Formats: sequence, C-alpha cells, structure tokens
Amino acid sequence: MDLQILPLAITMMAGPQIVAAVVLVTTARPVRVSLAFLLGVAFATTLGVAIARRIFGLLGSVVAPGSPSDRGAFETVLQLVLVGLLVVVAVKNYVKRETVEPPKWLGSLMRAGPYRAFMTGLLIILAMPSDIVVMLTVGASLRQHGAGLVSAVPFIAATVLIAALPLLVYLLFRKRARRAMPRVREWLTTHSWAVNIAACLIFIVLILSP
Repeated sequence: MDLQILPLAITMMAGPQIVAAVVLVTTARPVRVSLAFLLGVAFATTLGVAIARRIFGLLGSVVAPGSPSDRGAFETVLQLVLVGLLVVVAVKNYVKRETVEPPKWLGSLMRAGPYRAFMTGLLIILAMPSDIVVMLTVGASLRQHGAGLVSAVPFIAATVLIAALPLLVYLLFRKRARRAMPRVREWLTTHSWAVNIAACLIFIVLILSP
C-alpha cells in the first residue's frame, strides 16, 4: 500500500477529533469513555475505508480509464480540486479566527457516558469532510494496488493510536495529566482554527508530494 500512513492518520485526527479525545480524559470516568471513543473511531475508520474501496471498485473504469494518460489527467485534476478546496478552508479559518467558536457538542462531552463517547467517535470520523477525503484516498490506493482491507490495518491502527494519545498521557502521568489536560483542552478549543489550518496544510503536502 503506497501511502504515507502516519501523516494521513494525523490528518484524520487533526481538528475537533483530537479536541474531543482531550475533553473525554477530563470527564469523571476518563478511561471508560475514552475507550468507548476509541472503539467508535476504529469502527468508523474501518467502515469508511471499506466503503471507499467499494466505491472505487464500482466506479472502476470511470475513475481509472484504460489509458495511462487519461489516468494521469484525472489524477491531476482531482489533486488540483482537492488542493483548491483545502486552501479555501484554510483561508476561511484564518480570516474568521477571531470569531470562530468551538462546536457546542464539544462542551456537552463533559457529561458523556460510554455510549455517547462511542457515537462521538463514530460520527466524528464518518461526518468530517477532511476524514472522508482521507478515507477516499486510502480506498482508492487499495483498489489501485489490488489490495484488500487488511492492507489498511496500519493506517487504521495509526489513526486509533493518535486518537489514544490523550488517554495514554493520562494513564502515564496521572496527577500531572489531570492538572494539564484542562489547560490543553482550553487551548485546543480556543485555537481550533489553527489546528484546522495545520490539518489542511498537512494534507496539501501529502497530495502534492510525488
């Protein structure tokens, strides 16, 4: 599978996704709700990649015509469109950085139980446009190389590992983490625009890299 796995996984969790993971470790039951969140992320990522692979399998000759020159032209146009959209999103986040507010559902996660945490992990992957683009990229690569879903396991595992970083920090540095995590949560919440811009830039580099 010809993918830069780790950067793609970082992009999957950049933005509200990692903020949600940090919020959950500051709740009354951090371990239980965080594990439920990670289960949701793992299930959503696996499902998303499987659907993306199936989509490109059904499109077949439409997405990847027989002529190599046609494939090259299609890929170039797709790259330019994706880069253009990401630039627009990055600029929009920068322009509105003073007025941007965190999603209201992030605050409600402080009272989340395991079921709510699982559903958050599920929807935060399947409903996030940037994550959909990444999973489509992975699915297209699987079809292009004739690989099965098993080949995407490193990507799925890396995504879950990054989502698990706040919980791992909490488990390793209990008292320090309890003091630090609320401040980290506050910074990520108030600087979500910067996190979103960073995610866009990472993905732009991935798209344009040979």
